[in-house]
Amino acid sequence: MAAANLIENRTFDEIAVGDTASLTRTLTADDIQLFAAVSGDVNPAHLDPVYAETDMFHRVIAHGMWGAGLISAILGTELPGPGAIYLGQSLRFTRPVGVGDTITACVTVAQKRAEHHVIVLDCTCVNQKGETVISGQAEVKAPTEKVSRPRMPLPDVRIASHDRFRQLMARAKDGSACVTAVVHPCSADAMRAVAEAADAGIVVPILIGPAARMTNAAKDAGVDIAAFRVIDVPHSHAAAAEAVARVRAGEAALLMKGSLHTDELMGAVVSSDTGLRTERRISHAYVMDVPGYPRPLIITDAAINIEPTLEDKADIARNAIDLAHVIGIEQPRVAILAAVETVNPKMRTTLDAAALCKMADRGQIEGALLDGPLALDNAISEAAVREKSIVSPVAGQADILLVPGLEAGNMLAKQLTFLGGADAAGVVLGARAPIILTSRADSVRTRLASCALAVLLARAATKAAPGVAGQRRDG
Repeated sequence: MAAANLIENRTFDEIAVGDTASLTRTLTADDIQLFAAVSGDVNPAHLDPVYAETDMFHRVIAHGMWGAGLISAILGTELPGPGAIYLGQSLRFTRPVGVGDTITACVTVAQKRAEHHVIVLDCTCVNQKGETVISGQAEVKAPTEKVSRPRMPLPDVRIASHDRFRQLMARAKDGSACVTAVVHPCSADAMRAVAEAADAGIVVPILIGPAARMTNAAKDAGVDIAAFRVIDVPHSHAAAAEAVARVRAGEAALLMKGSLHTDELMGAVVSSDTGLRTERRISHAYVMDVPGYPRPLIITDAAINIEPTLEDKADIARNAIDLAHVIGIEQPRVAILAAVETVNPKMRTTLDAAALCKMADRGQIEGALLDGPLALDNAISEAAVREKSIVSPVAGQADILLVPGLEAGNMLAKQLTFLGGADAAGVVLGARAPIILTSRADSVRTRLASCALAVLLARAATKAAPGVAGQRRDG
């Protein structure tokens, strides 16, 4: 086995005063996040850039023990290495270490004590400028028997910081709360979702449903609804109709699903006479925060349109593009998914993709770059794009994945959520008001992010058409 794949120690008898070993690492933001996660040290000086700007060092700095950990790594793997027992350590922290600093840790044997096979080592950590950031002395019981072991591979670690959803929430909080018609919140989960959004200051709920059942649900959830407006109706069907009517009347800017079935709510929404239809096809979109993907990822449609036609897909694309603009993506890249990246007359999804791209060329779909058909790997992986020599402004860096149908979209979103650790905030688009659809399986973070998306969409609509009701005004 190659020496690089082995960890081998030095025994007490092999070690001489003056022996030295070193290790060099460059600090990354992920290093700081990982150390905080493992240690539980969430001091804002290490994690909060806004706070760190006001601190004495005016930047985010590493935990002091991150550098000390480099010293420990040398003692455990090189000098003395496996079999060493750490007895004591003194440390002085003389300079901060920031992201991008390259630190060289070095240990040098200063003393040997034959009794108990103890060695004392001088320890330093020096930055790329030659400045000492840590100094101290370690006391170690050295091994007396030779050890040579295979170097164990380290696991891959991905950081899921949820910063994108935090940014959505921050934007939603920076403005007026939206009056929200909540439809039939008659379960503890539904009532908790309402309370979370209200406590966050982004919605003002109107609870619509059987009053007694909503009161019991609030009690089960431990939620105080005394400050919320309550409209008593006999059942879920009536609640859906009443909520839609409140939105049509301008009393509410948002619609939020409670504990009724989605089909029942959407039946009231799409009613030709009393619903919330517009000239657009109504569609659903997930905004996903996927670990390892460098940008928010919108997946559409995974909840409403089962087998969309070409015309439907054009509206689904337009709705998603509008959503992308609202969350700050100026020119979103839309990947129209299929099983292959070439047009095949026997595969309708590839023909639809080609037609949608031509519609974009002719100005029928605006505000984005479209390309397709693209297989999923070609849509999101730059490595796959290079391997297949695909030339495209979208491939490998998609912001929006337009899926062939509901089944594909639903499976893709759930795979990313439950196997990939992604967060998914969902919203219904194309109606007169954004509609918040949450699931019992959603975390608090994703429920709030869904509400935040809807709030931002409602505000954008208000700016486009001033005077729209449903925004709570201060004063």
